[in-house]
Order: sequence, then structure tokens, then C-alpha cells
Amino acid sequence: AICRARFTHFNPVQTQVFHTLYHTAANALVGAPTGSGKTVTAELAMWHAFREHPRAKVVYVAPLKALVSERVADWRERVAKPLGRTLVELTGDVAPDPAELRCADIIVTTPEKWDGVTRLWRSREYARNVSLLILDEIHLLGADRGPILEAIVTRMHYIAAQTSLAPTRVVGLSTALANAGDLGAWLRTGATGLFNFRHSVRPVPVEMHIDAFSAKHYCPRMAQMDRPAYRAIRTHAGDRPAIIFVSSRRQTRLTAQALIAFCAVEDNPRHFLRSPDDPALLAGLERVDDPALRLALSFGIGMHHAGLTARDRQLSEQLFAARTIQVLVAT
Repeated sequence: AICRARFTHFNPVQTQVFHTLYHTAANALVGAPTGSGKTVTAELAMWHAFREHPRAKVVYVAPLKALVSERVADWRERVAKPLGRTLVELTGDVAPDPAELRCADIIVTTPEKWDGVTRLWRSREYARNVSLLILDEIHLLGADRGPILEAIVTRMHYIAAQTSLAPTRVVGLSTALANAGDLGAWLRTGATGLFNFRHSVRPVPVEMHIDAFSAKHYCPRMAQMDRPAYRAIRTHAGDRPAIIFVSSRRQTRLTAQALIAFCAVEDNPRHFLRSPDDPALLAGLERVDDPALRLALSFGIGMHHAGLTARDRQLSEQLFAARTIQVLVAT
């Protein structure tokens, strides 16, 4: 009933992983292209955990606070409330007290926070009483947060070895991987828990266009990309949403300012807005904190990075999801 409101049947990726995730307790690694419905595969493992270990906790770890906030907003309304479960967010912005963590059925957190919690697992019963650990974006194991993810998985295995509790099930979610076998062996998935799908199985096809840029240094190269990015949106997006990913908070603002400059010379400078008089937009402009974001939103361009307040990030997300604004520049 929880899924029926969104879709009537599982896609090919979800269908193939269904038996392992829902009917067994095996560790699993699901590597699939973005947009393949990997969140639903994590939910299958969650249903199994609640059925087999109703008093134990499910911990979901995402590498970014923005991903944590997105998952909390989704699961709190769609999963926790219908099932009568308690969901708690644990990040640098949200710090619940120990009593809330003890009572929680689902903990959504970042690697750094869960690493800190499990370091004192002997004195924290809620850190031991975990039946399922979901690691999203686990392909980032080779990035800065990699050692923290390694410590978390190793410590959960160690806790199971030192206690009489059942081992914590580990489910990793990732894009398609070149070394899925190595990562699966580390997660102890076995042959039945390793899934690595090619990009050809992506439910929503992707059409790729590649441009080359000759500038050698970072700032000139990023500036050189501004006009082609604007042209690409005008040529390929039509009236559909468009996201531009950049590598820093500062570049988010610079790219948005460049797009505003290109809009200014058009006959309709605010063509990225669905309606300049949209009540949600006007209300949002009144309460936005960042002046650069306020200007960008007035041209239908949102910004999203960790330097913005949580309220400003949420406003950009909401306006973009509602298609009030067409473009989002994000890190």
C-alpha cells in the first residue's frame, strides 16, 4: 500500500533484487544507474528488518546533509507515519538527545555522526541494537569520507562478533561499479547479494552531449563553460527542469550570476520562471536570507550548497520541485 501510490509494479532492477533483499538476510550491494529506483530496494531490506527484528533499529547513512534531509522528509511522511514507526535525523544541524535515539526505529544520519555514535557502542545500547545498516552512495568509498565508511562497516562487524546479537545486515547502494566484486567481497555479500547493473538498464534513457574547453586554469575554464551551459538549457531542456553541478559554493554563485546576465539580454529576461507572480515564489523571496539567492530566484534560477541556511536550501528545493523555477545550480 505504501508503494502503490507511486507505482503499480517494480522496474527490472527492483524485480531482480527483490528476493534477496526482502526474503533473505544476506548482505547486499546494489550498483545501478541514477534514477533506477535504488531507494525502493533499500526499503525492501527495511521491510524485511522490521518483520524479522521488530524491536531493532534501521540506520541509513548518506554522505551529505542534503541527502539526509531529503530522505528524512520522504520517509517521515511515506514510511514512518503509515507504519507507526519513529524516525530521527542525526546530522551536524540536528542533534537529538539520547532518549530520542533510544526510542527511534529509523535513524537517518551522516558517516561522521554514526562513526561518532558507534565509537562508544559499549555504553550505548541503541548503537548495538541495529538490524540493518544502509550505506547510500557507497561508491564514494574512495573519496574523503572513505575511511569513515570503512570504520563504520568494520565496527558493526566487530560489535556483532563481541555480542550475542545477530549480525547487522549491511546493504550498500551505488552507481554502476567497475570493481563491484571487490566491494562486494568487503561487504561480505556472497554471490547472491551482489548486483551490478549496466547503464543500459536505466529506466529513464539519457542522451549525452559533450563539449570541450581549452582553458587550462580553473577560473577561466569555469567562466568559459557559462555560455555553453546556458545555450544547452535553451536548446535541449525546453520548459523542463535543468540542474547545473559545479565544484564549489563560490562557483554556484558565479554561475548563477552569469546565467542572470545572459537572461538579461533576452526579450523575456525571466523566461526561467513559470510565472513571475507565483504566490509561492513571492512568499519565498520575502523570507530568503541570502541576497544572491534572492536575486537568482527572481530570474527563475535556484542555488543549493552547504553554505546556505537550511531554510534557503529547502526553498530552492521546493521551488525547483514544483517547477516554479526551471534552473538549479548546485554543488
